[in-house]
Amino acid sequence: MAHKKARQRISYVLPLANSPGGHRLGVNGLAVDSEQSILYSGGRDGAICAWNLNLDLKSSIPSENPFDSPEDPPSDSSSKTKTSTTFRAQTQAHTHWVNDIVLAQNNTALVSASSDLTVRVWRPLSNESEAPQTIGQHADYVKRIATPNSSADWVASGGLDRRICLWDLNGAGKKLEIEVGDEEKSEKGSVYALSVSRTILASGGPESIVRLWDPRSGKRVTKFVGHTDNIRDILINETGDTIMTASSDQTVKVWSVTAGRCMHTLTMHNDSVWSLYSDDPQLGIFYSSDRSGLVVKTDVRGTLGEMDDGLSLAVAQENEGVNKVIACGDYIWTATSSSSINRWANVDTGADIQLPEAYRHHRASSAASRPKHLSPLLASGQSKKEISAQSVLRISNTASFPAPAIRDSEAATSYSALSVARKGSEIIVDPDIGIIVPIHALPEETIEGQHGLVKHKLLNDRRRALTLDTAGDVLLWDLLRCIPIQSFGKRHLEDVEPEINTLEAVAPWCSIDTRTGRLAVVLEAYNCFDAEMYADELQVEEPVEFREDQRINLGKWILRHIFSNLIDEMIKRDEVYRKELNDKMNKGGQRAGAPTSIQIPAGGWSEIGASASTPRANGNSWPMTPGMGIGVATPAPLNHLPGVPEDGTPLDKLTSDTSRTSAERTGDYFSSAPLSSEGTSKPAATPVEPQHDEKPPKSPSDADKETNGKDGNTLFGKKFRMGMSFGSKKLGRSASTNTEKPVVVDEKVEDGSETSENGEKEKEVDDSFFGIVQKIRNEYEKALQENPDQKLESGITPSLPNETPVLKPPPMTTVIIQEETSGGSADLYRGTVATVGEDASLIEERAPMWLGDLLLRNKIPFKEPVKVSFVLQPWQDLLPSIAGPDGNSRLNANRMLRVKKILAYVAERIEVASENPELDALRPEDYLELYCYDQKLPITMSLATLRAHVWKGGADVMLYYKSNGLKPIRYEKNPESLTGASTPTAQATSSTS
Repeated sequence: MAHKKARQRISYVLPLANSPGGHRLGVNGLAVDSEQSILYSGGRDGAICAWNLNLDLKSSIPSENPFDSPEDPPSDSSSKTKTSTTFRAQTQAHTHWVNDIVLAQNNTALVSASSDLTVRVWRPLSNESEAPQTIGQHADYVKRIATPNSSADWVASGGLDRRICLWDLNGAGKKLEIEVGDEEKSEKGSVYALSVSRTILASGGPESIVRLWDPRSGKRVTKFVGHTDNIRDILINETGDTIMTASSDQTVKVWSVTAGRCMHTLTMHNDSVWSLYSDDPQLGIFYSSDRSGLVVKTDVRGTLGEMDDGLSLAVAQENEGVNKVIACGDYIWTATSSSSINRWANVDTGADIQLPEAYRHHRASSAASRPKHLSPLLASGQSKKEISAQSVLRISNTASFPAPAIRDSEAATSYSALSVARKGSEIIVDPDIGIIVPIHALPEETIEGQHGLVKHKLLNDRRRALTLDTAGDVLLWDLLRCIPIQSFGKRHLEDVEPEINTLEAVAPWCSIDTRTGRLAVVLEAYNCFDAEMYADELQVEEPVEFREDQRINLGKWILRHIFSNLIDEMIKRDEVYRKELNDKMNKGGQRAGAPTSIQIPAGGWSEIGASASTPRANGNSWPMTPGMGIGVATPAPLNHLPGVPEDGTPLDKLTSDTSRTSAERTGDYFSSAPLSSEGTSKPAATPVEPQHDEKPPKSPSDADKETNGKDGNTLFGKKFRMGMSFGSKKLGRSASTNTEKPVVVDEKVEDGSETSENGEKEKEVDDSFFGIVQKIRNEYEKALQENPDQKLESGITPSLPNETPVLKPPPMTTVIIQEETSGGSADLYRGTVATVGEDASLIEERAPMWLGDLLLRNKIPFKEPVKVSFVLQPWQDLLPSIAGPDGNSRLNANRMLRVKKILAYVAERIEVASENPELDALRPEDYLELYCYDQKLPITMSLATLRAHVWKGGADVMLYYKSNGLKPIRYEKNPESLTGASTPTAQATSSTS
């Protein structure tokens, strides 16, 4: 089948329990609309939330407000209740972290940048329920978004793809693209910081260089070198002549664009500075935050360029690094890796601020000090709380205050940058080092977030997963039903896992992640159809008839049902299309039930098991996996093969199916071509039904047939190479190709729409989901040309319930189609289980062709099944050997083959089948037992599980069969007659177990 140029994957995200709004993981972006008193937040859960602040944000900080609450705790708490923030709206804007948000177009457009590579705009004031629209996309994570002011109609975005793009918010798309970085250092040009004014755009990143660009032309203006680590945030003043940058080198630098150099290096932080914020057009007041959680307000108004005379205050201390700080009116908000957002009281740094005596004198005597500094202090002294000396930070290494004597009366040494050293909330008690005491110990309000999933473990059955959330609760999820099935409370995930894990070995068919705080299941075309489970292990709500040992393909099963509404819609569209075609041919309308009718292909359907060919009328025929036959793994010498009596055994039958003629039966498993056993498994594809009906050969061969034995050459080829030196691999291949290749082709074709596929290939179709619709329509045209008088039957043949039992995933389960890019995964489609039908046209265009093949034609890509090789011997030689004349008892079979099938195979080999079998005769598993390492194996255990959990080795698995004495077996020997047996050490007789 055709493949897209870029690999596509399907993901579905399991919905969490309904809960009030709020983020589930850390918050990266904040923006405030002062007119509407709304706070917006963007989080690592991919969500954007809007909060009603219920505050008056239009005025600047009043002269009396800021210190009322710290001074009077009771009134502070009452004010909390009066001004509590309430949840307003939320949208799942992205499928990966939201890294930054900004308001534009007079605060009507909220633009977000995400690690899902997109830039999206949400217009919550006009229509909260409308999903954000994608306005641009990068080739890697988008880290920053910026706009010159809140009324602008364009934004700039920068990302790890080393590009800055300007996007029009009125639908005109990309206005400009700038390549960042010198050619020789392009790999370091990732954009971690971005700011823009009308006349200048500034960017920074790991190369530690600040680059300036003209946002109108995209031309480079200049660059500033001076930082020694990653640049994390940038501010530009309104006129565009001053730039402020924050860096992981723990400094904030102020640059003059006109002078082209750094004017000031501010060192009030002692950790990586992560965020800067200012709503002052001249940056006279700005806020900064760092990795240790410290939030600082700096006021340099009136210093006439001498920033050392400015005032820098430790306003608050978070428990974690502050990703984003913003301020408005009397308040400051901080975002951290917690899902909650804290609001702090702002501090008025105006002329009447109550500073310690020493600072007051210093500022008064400073030539640059603001006029009228002292008089208000006396008047309002009673109502203001004095700022502690330990809350005043040294703004730079060259600042003359605070001095060590003021900071700590016991300090005798001179003040240095180390004076404020700290990490997080750690308290330094060294008398030589000043202790920072933030003005506010606690936030005024915490906007509570929700609990998101932060850890996960896929269990051995690969159908269930354990998760741990931020509250410490452990949940067990069913990945197929898309719901949580058990809660274990606050426990360690590692302690719960052994209690509920099972001894199973299931092929990897999906990956899971919790990067957005929810459980996402990711399906890739190359392996999502690799895993199966036995239908008899299912607990289905609606009764379904399964054939014996039928297997369900997990990937196919879940995809069939998360897209069930899409299939319904496609069937409706198909019916309309066929009716139009029939009408054109002057025929009556198609009967209403047509879509559900299933076409039986003219040729036998190749039993490419896993691909589960399209459902047939007898539905449960053989939809499942490939070859379950047991094949001889090491071929016997060629000259012996013709006389091998195994011709008639199920093995051979299996083979015969493959080769298509009974004469070639031997050839399949024991053909002169070295690949004997291999051939079998793959081919067992066509005549499945007969085998299914025959009761006697319910042995592995039967199974093989049912699986379609897609496998064939892989494992065997290796073995064969080892066994034969005369180019057996080539021989084997050719042999297998002779017998199997045609089958493979059949299988591919049969997969969904038989030979018609060959004809379709003549017409070019889109390499997408719609390509399958085109193929089906091409078949209709062809059918009408050949039989114009015959009504068209539906070419859409989805899988039936006996192949994919009914699942009912919650309607709000998110469905995502993504495409791989150099920098990650780009979303092509996002909807829900409930909306995939409505979005059929979009999915047709963007979904991969393999998904269309699966949903509309019940076809999956052909793939050789994985086989397990094993040696099968009688325990202590008490029973006849199953080996042929050459003594070869080394076999291989599909990894899903169960122990009971191996026992059935043994029974057929060592006993002559009765001509008149009794209805109540014992089954092979009733009187035979299989052992590995002296351990009796459960009859439902698969070879894969046996190998992974019992054998636990790399070589061929050694298996021993014995009788439990419930049925006399001819040829059974007495233990006394044995001279020696190279078998397990378990002591037992042939008649007891």
